[in-house]
Amino acid sequence: VARATGATVVNRPDEIQESDIGLGCGLFEVRKIGDEYFAFLEQCSNAKACTVLLRGGSKDVLNEVERNLQDAMQVVRNVLFDPRMLPGGGATELAIATAISKGADQVEGISKWPFLAVGQALEVIPRTLAQNCGANVIRLLTDLRTKHSQSAAQGGGSSWGVNGTTGEMADMHSLGIWEPYCVKAQTLKTAVESACLILRIDDVVSGTREKKAAEN
Repeated sequence: VARATGATVVNRPDEIQESDIGLGCGLFEVRKIGDEYFAFLEQCSNAKACTVLLRGGSKDVLNEVERNLQDAMQVVRNVLFDPRMLPGGGATELAIATAISKGADQVEGISKWPFLAVGQALEVIPRTLAQNCGANVIRLLTDLRTKHSQSAAQGGGSSWGVNGTTGEMADMHSLGIWEPYCVKAQTLKTAVESACLILRIDDVVSGTREKKAAEN
């Protein structure tokens, strides 16, 4: 209320001064919505806060609407802080997987296999999208790999991904499906760190078992 009306919050009523009173509210009303009463402060000049009133047919629907709104607001926040965008629909993951597979040929020794494992793991995203929309997963992923390989051979990137509505291969540029760069980058960092953590724990457990076996 203080942010909307320009008032100043005080600890005790006897400390209120005339300058602390907010005069920015143009209309104050109490309205009944359903079985509850709500106070509305409208026509506020230079308001620095607002309230979004959500309504739904049931508690579950209302919770889902609230989660969707929260996600949308977080996306807008991320874009404001970092306006870089990447194509969605699994196009980014397929492009990275194609680049990793191509780069793995230059890696020698056993280190080559972690590279290929990361590329295969990234293909889970477009594969899941294809399964959710009832597409032919094997054929669709094969066509997408071909598209990305051709684009990589020409020295450019590819924005071809999965159309979640039709289940067909589509250009994300044309559909206008984009995802924040910072979310993609953080997702990849978290995935790699989690995999490394699991491998470290597995090494510790394996070492403990070998030690016990040697003692026995």
